[in-house]
Amino acid sequence: MQPKSQLTMKDIATMLGVSVATVSRALKDNPSISREQREKIKKFAREHNYFPNVIAEQLRNSKKNAGNLIGVIVPQFVHYYFSSVLSGIEQEASKRGYRILVAQSNEQYDREVEICQSFYQNKVCGIIVSQAKDTVKYDHFSYLLDNGVPLVFYDRICAGINASRVVVDDYQGSMKAVSHLIESGCKRIAFFGTSMNMEIGKNRLNGYKDALYSHGMKVDEHLICMCDNRADAERIAPKFLSHADRPDGFFAVNDETAIGILYAAKRMGLRIPEDVSVCGFTNSYNSRACDPMLTTVEQRGVQVGIEAAAVLIDTVEGKYDMDHAEKRIVKTRLVLRESTRNPEPAAEDDNEK
Repeated sequence: MQPKSQLTMKDIATMLGVSVATVSRALKDNPSISREQREKIKKFAREHNYFPNVIAEQLRNSKKNAGNLIGVIVPQFVHYYFSSVLSGIEQEASKRGYRILVAQSNEQYDREVEICQSFYQNKVCGIIVSQAKDTVKYDHFSYLLDNGVPLVFYDRICAGINASRVVVDDYQGSMKAVSHLIESGCKRIAFFGTSMNMEIGKNRLNGYKDALYSHGMKVDEHLICMCDNRADAERIAPKFLSHADRPDGFFAVNDETAIGILYAAKRMGLRIPEDVSVCGFTNSYNSRACDPMLTTVEQRGVQVGIEAAAVLIDTVEGKYDMDHAEKRIVKTRLVLRESTRNPEPAAEDDNEK
């Protein structure tokens, strides 16, 4: 996304053999950098036609600017979790005098790059983003950081970029869910997960495996499937359930996938949870609308959104330096309902574990 004629702070740092933070501070006339070094860097920037993101800089120095605009990238609006995160972002941004500009990548890398270009051209003061599933190159994110635009990742983080992030404890949430399935009597537990390109995919799979190991059970790779949507789950689950040694429990990376498994099992004449237990991850509205209601891990999307917006605004307003990567983890909780064999019958209100 970078125009060939435009220099970035990273380019200046590389050419002068200093850090990006040194360049940033020198251009701001920060006294922590020697006068000689500051003048050298500023002269170099002028001679090479470097233009900083002036709007972002102004916003960092003005907490009351009514034009404060935050860009938010959502993979898909239709997912309950992302819409709840968006609600939290808007709540915190509004409270602190900021507006948000929202765009959907629709899980497409090219669209994500276009959105980043558009946000940069529209002079947003910072961007909150959950990357698309097929994003494996991160130049568009690096370009924003190199040009003074703060980034905060949520849910799906970019491990190759040193930027702030707000996530839930995916590993612990998975550990707790699979441990519950084991402790309620499941002997063969299948895992339906998402792309290993994403940290959440790795973390939730590792939580699943370690829960098995901690209970003295072996990992059967034949019970691990990359499937993260309802349509594919309804198509694939019957293949697992048709074997003589079929799974008696399923842990899915999200609620929609879990619900697909649940209904596929019911259509095959299996009872939930007597024959097959099913657990999801999100605690969406649909988890309470299916029959039976779904045991699931609550992600607390609103809180994730609040934290992400707070981190970004604090960076814009100067509480954190641009080269500081704030890392926050929001705790999950296991919500017990009727799709698993619970130690005690679920009451009218959700049980928590």
